[in-house]
Amino acid sequence: MTTPNPLQLGQPTPFPTSPEEARLDRVPNPHADTDYVARFTAPEFTSICPVTGQPDFAILVIDYVPGAWLVESKSLKLYLGSFRNHGAFHEDCTVAIGKRLRDLLEPRYLRIGGFWYPRGGIPIDVFWQTGDLPKNAWLPEPGVPPYRGR
Repeated sequence: MTTPNPLQLGQPTPFPTSPEEARLDRVPNPHADTDYVARFTAPEFTSICPVTGQPDFAILVIDYVPGAWLVESKSLKLYLGSFRNHGAFHEDCTVAIGKRLRDLLEPRYLRIGGFWYPRGGIPIDVFWQTGDLPKNAWLPEPGVPPYRGR
């Protein structure tokens, strides 16, 4: 997989209407010889319940140890925003995002935590990871407390 040209970065780009339409860009990692963790936190992630059509809200925390590639952050923002009108269950949204990033970046390690606000009075938190965390990489706690009225 190669880096698309031109990147969405630095030019007007409309929000995609679905995750399938959204384009994720990647850029070369200038420190590919070093194990380090990059974290993205999306505190206002939304999707649509496929049964009721009501909005669902989550805090997403994405941690990864990059190999040759980094995700370009504007394209990630647009991709995550494409879920606003997408009907899918919490588990599907969280795992699909993790798998798409894994396939694009081929990271040494990636984990995603979806900390979802209650639906029907029950919060549903979803966690997925791939790869093994390198010994010398520092991975802090996600920083999202267990549900207590987040």
